Amino acid sequence: MTDNRLKRVLVVDDEPEIVDALRAYLEREGFEVSVAGTLAAALETFRRVEPDLMLLDITLPDGSGLDILRATQSDGRRTPAIMLTARAEEVDRIVGLELGADDYVTKPFSPREVVARVRAVMRRAEVAAGAPRRAGNAIVIKDLEVDVDAHEVRVSGRDAGVTATEFRILRVLAENPGQAFSRAALLDALHDDGSIFERTLDRHINNLRKKIEPDPENPEYLYTVYGVGYKMRARER
Repeated sequence: MTDNRLKRVLVVDDEPEIVDALRAYLEREGFEVSVAGTLAAALETFRRVEPDLMLLDITLPDGSGLDILRATQSDGRRTPAIMLTARAEEVDRIVGLELGADDYVTKPFSPREVVARVRAVMRRAEVAAGAPRRAGNAIVIKDLEVDVDAHEVRVSGRDAGVTATEFRILRVLAENPGQAFSRAALLDALHDDGSIFERTLDRHINNLRKKIEPDPENPEYLYTVYGVGYKMRARER
């Protein structure tokens, strides 16, 4: 059955001008928008409206957008999220990515750009959630299984819980086992829409290692090729 309801976006920011601009652009593009200006209000609104995506400001009067990410991504239901930050330091972006954020935007930003990123993240999430299951189209390397049709990654039969972005990266590497990719070449192979950058690619790789490697410090699957980039373990003959 087709879901014809409007896609719901939860905007969490304590700056009224930003909230008003994002709400106007998102509603103009056909999204249903809920807003919150505090951590407490955001958590209550999240439970009430069950958004399809969250736009989360890092700094809130009573906490952080990272707190919202932790609270909403820990119960097995992963809601796509884009972080909004005015800070120059990358630590918040890195923590957000580690917690499962799909993208981040640095203030000041164009509301039109944010809407484009919302659409891109939603498209990737829908593909990951709705791909048809068919047997026989999985890439198997030792105990790692990349199921292309189901958009799932399993290690020894256990779901690794990768994000849509992480799946795309892992699929490219797994489809070319033993081939070293520079960061630029990997981004080209992803045919990316601008949501992944060389400076965040390393973080996505680190997140993947935490999810698929028995010992992330001594990887068995995702190797670093020093001076080049990354490669996937070759298939055993």
